[in-house]
Amino acid sequence: MRLTKAMKHGRFPAFTKRPGFIMALAAAVAVGACEQKHFQPPNRAAQVAEAQMLYSQKLFDSVTWASDSVRSFQGNEVYAEKCRRCHGTVGEAGTQYAKDRGLKVPSLVRPDWKYESLDSLRKMVFTGHSGGMPIYGVAGISPREIDAVAYYVLYTLRPDVLGAAGEPGKAK
Repeated sequence: MRLTKAMKHGRFPAFTKRPGFIMALAAAVAVGACEQKHFQPPNRAAQVAEAQMLYSQKLFDSVTWASDSVRSFQGNEVYAEKCRRCHGTVGEAGTQYAKDRGLKVPSLVRPDWKYESLDSLRKMVFTGHSGGMPIYGVAGISPREIDAVAYYVLYTLRPDVLGAAGEPGKAK
């Protein structure tokens, strides 16, 4: 319907003021709203695969820090905001939050934990995994924050890794 000058000024044709018209309009809206919609959540494995294709170590080439303590401090802030709920205050896992959601969250401080390098941990934080870890690199946190939290986990929560990965000041 073309808007007339009268309609633009709030004067609508008489038929729009009739109860029958209003009821018919309401019924049409209700029927449209009640149609069954089929929501398909995105395939988690496909999302992780896409994040893995987007990941590159070069994302971290321009990340620099004034000092290792600044890097670790920033990592602690990111960890507290994004990771602690599932992984626990000191990385031990087994939080009530994770249990309530049926998540199998690994301890970050277990001796046999497989992420021993900064690069491997950055990649895991960036890409997440199909078991439920968020895909932070795609829609979550910046490469700088990923670098900081990975550094914090390896060199503050897991000081035993220092022997395998080198000194913190030499970490890339």
